[in-house]
Amino acid sequence: MENNIPELRENAVRVTIELNWPEKRLDNVLLDKIRTQGENLSLKTISRSTLKQLFANGKIQIKGQNARPSSSLAKGITYVDILDYK
Repeated sequence: MENNIPELRENAVRVTIELNWPEKRLDNVLLDKIRTQGENLSLKTISRSTLKQLFANGKIQIKGQNARPSSSLAKGITYVDILDYK
């Protein structure tokens, strides 16, 4: 089986989302995943408005492309990168 994990860019934080069914919106799923993770405590306290601003500035990417809050997610594993988050 081939390893299809995208390369993590420098100064980026990766959030891995694993779903048992498709979801219609990335923003709600991503915010929930960020708030329940334990690896990055500064990211854990992110507000909805800050997340919205990251989307607007093109700082949230899937497979190296800018993601939209309304992007749908397929069943399985999705790697979401948050760029330049401090």
